Amino acid sequence: MEIYLYLDKNSLFHRLHPVTKIICLLLLFVAAMTFNHPLFLLAIVFGVVIISLLSRTIVNLNKIRTMLILLMIFCTVLWTLFLKGSELLWNFGPIYIYRESLLYSIGMGLRLDLMLICGLIFLSCTKVEEFAFGLNKLGVPFSVSFALSLAFRLVPTFAATTSTVMQAQMSRGLDLESGSIVSRIKKHVPMLIPIFIYAIRNADMLAMALESKCFGIRKSRTYYQEFKPGVADYLSIGLLAISDSVFIYIRLNGMGYVLDRL
Repeated sequence: MEIYLYLDKNSLFHRLHPVTKIICLLLLFVAAMTFNHPLFLLAIVFGVVIISLLSRTIVNLNKIRTMLILLMIFCTVLWTLFLKGSELLWNFGPIYIYRESLLYSIGMGLRLDLMLICGLIFLSCTKVEEFAFGLNKLGVPFSVSFALSLAFRLVPTFAATTSTVMQAQMSRGLDLESGSIVSRIKKHVPMLIPIFIYAIRNADMLAMALESKCFGIRKSRTYYQEFKPGVADYLSIGLLAISDSVFIYIRLNGMGYVLDRL
């Protein structure tokens, strides 16, 4: 079972400084929040997909294609029903669909997909140790950066534990596939006890391990692996910063939006 998103590839994006990766991720989020017109957002999505191809992380992107499609569909339907505009396209009883609300809803779906893709590329190119290192270099206290990086480890571990418990119960004759949805949900309930017991035990052992190593006794930290910024780091941040400035300029000049809101 594949539980980690990181892909060990030798690409330019993998070799970037951890601080550069975090800053670039934030700049991409800014770009996604600038526009709400679907055509402008689609252009940014196209650029991010090219980054995914160049970083050789398209494999992980292919794994969540169903989630991206469903997110797009739900956003398009919900935003269209709850927003109003000036140009009515279709009316059926109490349901009104406006041109502005339809375009805005498509834009919101593209925005969420775009942010999800950016986060996936970041996780596919960045190790947990690099993420903690980058946060610490940005001024985040080590205890906070360690806790955030620890979450990346605990979530896959919890997922692996769930898979192990399910396989163990199925090997003992538990049928999780047959029956109605309600009956299948009921069959999953007994597995919650061993899963939560393991999670509590794992957290307790982790706390004892940290205490035995005097975690937090020193404010300054040393790292086994050091990173030095290079030309590619400055170019990456510079290009994205210039792109964001151009995007903001375009938005302030009355382009790139369907409705005058984020």
